[in-house]
Amino acid sequence: MKIFVNRKIKRLFGGILLCILFFTLLAVLFMEFEVKNAAVYTMVSFWMMSAVILALLFGYFRQQHKIMENAISQITEYISGNKDVTIECNDEGELYRLFHEVNSLVAILNAHAENEKSAKKFLRSTISDISHQLKTPLAALNIYIGLIQDEAEGMSTIQDFSRLSEQELERIEVLVQNLLKITKLDAGMIVPQKTLENVSEIAESVKKHFLFRADQERKEICLSGSGETVFLCDRSWMIEAISNLVKNALDHTGEGGCIRMEWRISASMLQIAIKDNGSGIYPEDIYHIFKRFYRSRYSKDTQGIGLGLPLAKAIVEAHNGTIEVDSALGEGTSFTMNFLV
Repeated sequence: MKIFVNRKIKRLFGGILLCILFFTLLAVLFMEFEVKNAAVYTMVSFWMMSAVILALLFGYFRQQHKIMENAISQITEYISGNKDVTIECNDEGELYRLFHEVNSLVAILNAHAENEKSAKKFLRSTISDISHQLKTPLAALNIYIGLIQDEAEGMSTIQDFSRLSEQELERIEVLVQNLLKITKLDAGMIVPQKTLENVSEIAESVKKHFLFRADQERKEICLSGSGETVFLCDRSWMIEAISNLVKNALDHTGEGGCIRMEWRISASMLQIAIKDNGSGIYPEDIYHIFKRFYRSRYSKDTQGIGLGLPLAKAIVEAHNGTIEVDSALGEGTSFTMNFLV
């Protein structure tokens, strides 16, 4: 049997067997030689045998307890950050097989961690190279389009095409910037530099950024919340997250629509909500909207490349927060960011 592969278990069972044989033989001798008060001696022998067996079992399980405690302390130390720990498994048996498998798992996890570290290092250098290489041609294209517009004054066709080219170039710049931001967050290149910020001031900053567009499209941006609410966050990244949600709301709200930025704070949580009364989200899309490059088949008439919401989610999670969405088709959508205070 596999259980007897372990020498400690073999010794335990061997000791119990010898104990039973010895005291059984002793009882037989008492009966055979008709010792006076043989029944009393037999009973005493029985209790002595029981005591010895209990002592053997206590010694065995105390030793097993020490082994398990040592294994637990090693695992706890590994969880705490010490990657060099191993559980001693210099014996045979099921328990030591388990320890060996745990040691193998630790080695695999360490290897994966090293590979991920190397991959992130490579990704950081690649992102830096891409950022540098893209800035120059994009800036040059902007200059060329400006020159074409100046030289083609009075030539309506060329002016129209140059304006379209400028719009498409702006879309490319937004796409590249969002891709770089998300990739930097994934690679751990960006660590939020948190300071105590006024939520009202952040909301006002976002509103000012979109005010011209809202006026052009005859839409309204409203703020609602206490002017005294403060929040420990990275201001620039929080503005980026809220801006992406407001832009999404503007994209899906018709003329005369209203976008509301609301915030409220309780003893343990800050909630920032972006609400609109636009077209809403189709039920089949609601579980996919935070996926990168996801575009609903119903959103053909709206601009976007499917990176704004995933970027907002990544920023919120970098602040140890969560984001949730609630939407009713034809009535509007609400995005709520939750942060523990």
